[in-house]
Amino acid sequence: MVKPILKKSAMAITITSIAGTCWAHHGFGLFQMQIDRDWSGILTKVELVNPHSYMYLDAIDSSGDIQPMRCEMRAASVIRRMGWDTDMFVPGAHVEIHGHPHRDDPGACFLETFTLDENVEINRYETLSSTDLDTSSRPMALASGEPNISGDWAIEQTILTDPPEGGNQIRIPASLRDAFAKGDMSLEEVRARDLTPVRSRPVYTDAGQAAADAFTDQDNPQYFCKPTSIILDWIDDWPVNRITQTTTAQGEKVIDISYGLITTSRRIHMEMDSHPARILPSNAGHSIGHWEGNTLVVDTTGFEEGVLIAPTRNSEQLRIIERFTFNREDLSLRREWTAMDPIYLAEPMTGHDLASLSSVPYQDTPCKELTPEFILDEFAP
Repeated sequence: MVKPILKKSAMAITITSIAGTCWAHHGFGLFQMQIDRDWSGILTKVELVNPHSYMYLDAIDSSGDIQPMRCEMRAASVIRRMGWDTDMFVPGAHVEIHGHPHRDDPGACFLETFTLDENVEINRYETLSSTDLDTSSRPMALASGEPNISGDWAIEQTILTDPPEGGNQIRIPASLRDAFAKGDMSLEEVRARDLTPVRSRPVYTDAGQAAADAFTDQDNPQYFCKPTSIILDWIDDWPVNRITQTTTAQGEKVIDISYGLITTSRRIHMEMDSHPARILPSNAGHSIGHWEGNTLVVDTTGFEEGVLIAPTRNSEQLRIIERFTFNREDLSLRREWTAMDPIYLAEPMTGHDLASLSSVPYQDTPCKELTPEFILDEFAP
């Protein structure tokens, strides 16, 4: 039996239409978004994983034959922020799905809405429940005096919204969506709130341009459930990330950051004036930090060759400066970053984003790529 949260009378449903940040890695892939289709059958299982969750069912076609289907939902980290959990999906339930077919795989679809056992219809972007975070007793500083930024952080989700004057949908922060849709707030006023991530366009060297031109799906780490970069993984698909300020057993002050989309972590060393002479290159590099008032300044080098933000590659000469500014008034964390790479970038790339304390706790989430065109076997020669 479906849990009561699916009953319209038991909850106030907030309908949202979130379709990914402007940095979303898959977009709609090979799903034919211009074609609407319905499927009906028996739910067999649900996999809540990153980067996309999937609902499985035995669909019954017009001839009465069974077609096993798997239909794409959103990332598990985002779904949990919306109050969804696996208890909602009981195998054996009757499921009705409205969505879009895959171009090449008849057993795959993009899920827009679903109904379980004739309960209320659920949209893929609906927030079923939310919890306010009680910060009334949260200390603004640690006992040692540093600003207290330990906790779970997430940027605000954006919602694909119809402009009041019509036309193409626009991604709007969730808190501003209603005002924009009603015409009470202009797009310029929305953008002035500065709630969504912003980055500069890359200016490439010749080598950087050639690498970007040659970039393919096989080069994108996310399609293989690998981290991309400390720049992208903080915000992509709205994960909940965790910051932990601590002192090691050896007495060193450090700050650890755990990233919630493709589970990975890094350590910021707070008592080092310079990087070691020899650094083993890694995806996260080697980070040293210091406080300037309420701003944590982090200098990171020692990267391995990789991808900064697809299709922009990075070399081992990449250097990233981040400034995390803690606002004690609204308990937000603004990150400003600069990425410098003399091999691939003719000019530094810059950007900023804004995170708030999350009422949904960080948790390690398995990554399993299930979208047909991105399954590893599809890349086999």
